[in-house]
Amino acid sequence: MKICILVLDSVGIGAMPDAVEFGDEGSHTLGNIHNFRNLHLPNLFKLGLGNIKNSGLPAIKNPKAAYGRMAQKTKAKDTTSGHWELAGLIMERPFRVFPDGFSEEFLKEWSPKGWLGNKAASGTEIIDELGKQHIDSGKPIVYTSADSVFQVAAHEEVIPLEELYDLCKKARQMLPEVGRIIARPFIGTVGNFKRTSKRKDYAVEPIASTILDALDVGVLGIGKIEDIFCGRGVTRAVHTKTNSQGIDAAVEALRHSEEKLIFTNLVDFDMLYGHRNDPEGYAKALEYFDTRLPEILDALGKNDILFITADHGCDPTVRHTDHTREYVPVLVYGVKPKDLGTRETFADLGATVYKMLCGDCWGVGEAFEM
Repeated sequence: MKICILVLDSVGIGAMPDAVEFGDEGSHTLGNIHNFRNLHLPNLFKLGLGNIKNSGLPAIKNPKAAYGRMAQKTKAKDTTSGHWELAGLIMERPFRVFPDGFSEEFLKEWSPKGWLGNKAASGTEIIDELGKQHIDSGKPIVYTSADSVFQVAAHEEVIPLEELYDLCKKARQMLPEVGRIIARPFIGTVGNFKRTSKRKDYAVEPIASTILDALDVGVLGIGKIEDIFCGRGVTRAVHTKTNSQGIDAAVEALRHSEEKLIFTNLVDFDMLYGHRNDPEGYAKALEYFDTRLPEILDALGKNDILFITADHGCDPTVRHTDHTREYVPVLVYGVKPKDLGTRETFADLGATVYKMLCGDCWGVGEAFEM
């Protein structure tokens, strides 16, 4: 048996009850995109995506997968805590966030030559705003978001990549309470800046064990999975940059890899469309994934299981450009179709995967009854 977990990064399915505390009331990534313009997702609908409670999508009779939604127990909405919880680790205290920026004391020690920005901002907008000043001064651009991130943007001809990466490594050592330090290189000229694919994430190690640590069947991490878990429990990694590459790698692994768990993050939904308030682009990305779904299903072996889920929301129709505090969908193909209801934690997925692969109970979460 192989198990493939596909994380559709940021594909939320409706605001959680505490969304108002995060400024995310009314968020519903899938539902609001469908209201923007009807989504054509015949293959996902066949699995039961529209049958999930309050999905905002059309339901069908006799879906082919088990379906439900999951709440995040960790009081957060960031990539790291979302993936950790999917892997059976709930954080009692979430990472710190910095809506007002970082302290001058820290920044002076981190970058004695100075910095620009130091505020919550969209990555593309702050480059447009401060790019010329950055080129003239040589100072790195610092920004954050509603998530626990310290992001450093720099033009590749102003601050070379290795120097940018060194700055981020230094920040990683100085900011243990921050979930991710992210290098954001860009190129181009004023008015025509473009971020490159040479981004690097520097996460913290999981604060406790995840199922990846405990499994002894081989774990393949595709996309940014290895980065999110700092390599812990990942036997082999394939670093992909796009949804297309991630799907290709997952299909290849299902057909030929020796690892029994294939853990894949598909990043385009979040990175290219959610954070840029682009519902049309998001809709097209969902429809592209749907066209590739039959290929993924066809790659499954007789006893293989596919989980499709997400790590948080990022509703492109809301007033801000940050992640949104939402339930996430869960579809399980290769088991008897049923309604899994609303799960109390993402960790139920990790508990299910662990039980399937090891025949034992994980200490966090409750395995789905299949």
